Amino acid sequence: MQRFDVWVLVQFRESIHDPQGSAVKKALHSLGFAEIDDVRIGKSIKLSIGSRDEADAREQVERACKKLLASPVTEDYSIFHIELIEAKKTPDPAA
Repeated sequence: MQRFDVWVLVQFRESIHDPQGSAVKKALHSLGFAEIDDVRIGKSIKLSIGSRDEADAREQVERACKKLLASPVTEDYSIFHIELIEAKKTPDPAA
């Protein structure tokens, strides 16, 4: 069994108005950042998961996103980083 840290980004879909993003964009423009065209606010979620390999960890996180972490109607998600934290060492039978 290996342990992975997995980071997921959840944001409103492009077709959904993001009022928080609009407010931040307006504030940035008032501070002189007129070249910023759009702001989308989301949430970053870090999960630590025990899994046999990276592909299995990714599949488990995909299921968690679809069932709970992201609203299938209004939000999109992306897994943007998977990091192997540790691998459980199997005891050496010769030792």
